[in-house]
Amino acid sequence: MAEVKEIKIAAHELFKQNAGDGGSCSEAEPFALQVTDDSMEPEFDTGCIVIIDPSTVVRDGSYVFAKDLKDEYIFRRLRIMDGNYYLEPLNPAYDTFQISGMSQIEGIITQRAGKRRSYHKWYNN
Repeated sequence: MAEVKEIKIAAHELFKQNAGDGGSCSEAEPFALQVTDDSMEPEFDTGCIVIIDPSTVVRDGSYVFAKDLKDEYIFRRLRIMDGNYYLEPLNPAYDTFQISGMSQIEGIITQRAGKRRSYHKWYNN
């Protein structure tokens, strides 16, 4: 069996931003990222583009962009059970892990896009 390699991005590397830099983008603006591993397959293929909305309401079962326990960003499905919060991959080769709460959620995946129009999909939370 091939070794599973998960790609994570350090939080400080992704959002290097100086409040006084004069930028016009709001922290609540949707943004796009490319999926870089197979942890969320088969729903999100490696290489597809996801749109993340930081201002959308988070619910159990939402696909989220969150900080893990090492302050790195990760894309997973949020599961809320008995007042505990878990980040769950769709690919069973990866582990589910618990996070401290909603403060670790940075945004909700609202759309998936790929090379074919038939691959485009909206997610209603």
